[in-house]
Amino acid sequence: MLSRLDTAGVWYCVEGGWGIDALLGEQTREHSDVDLGVRMDEVDQLCATLGEFTRDDKEWPSSVILTDPRGRCVDAHPLAFDDAGDGWQVNDRGGEPYRWPGEDVDSRGRIGGREVRCISPELQLRWHEHEDFDDVDWVDMGVLAERFGLAAPGPRPGFVSARRAGDKKSQTRHEG
Repeated sequence: MLSRLDTAGVWYCVEGGWGIDALLGEQTREHSDVDLGVRMDEVDQLCATLGEFTRDDKEWPSSVILTDPRGRCVDAHPLAFDDAGDGWQVNDRGGEPYRWPGEDVDSRGRIGGREVRCISPELQLRWHEHEDFDDVDWVDMGVLAERFGLAAPGPRPGFVSARRAGDKKSQTRHEG
């Protein structure tokens, strides 16, 4: 899928669980989706390139969800870039837009042996301190912090978020 986006010239930046695994250079757990930052003006090109995926705009313009018949899911976050190179994502809660700092959206990682653009380890750590932060996030952040010599997350939350209800492999791997 990512190679198809590369061929079509669609700009993307991997974040979330796959972004962490890209930075680590290996898959550490199962993922229910791939989170991508994409250029707002390339959303239609993204959808056309992944033509077998069904587009869901329930979170538009903060996110567009693409799902294919095999169950694969892309959570694409449209970004409007300013002259300073920062990407801005609409806040789905109505607050200030989310800033994707230009210096943090050009890190490199590996997925399936191929190089991909991803957000920086520092931005991954900052963004994973959210209200739904759970044991899965805590383990991910601990591994990332250790690998890159960054400050580890605080105390383990002690729960797995309800948003992971369908992701049993992820839950099991992070229990205990």
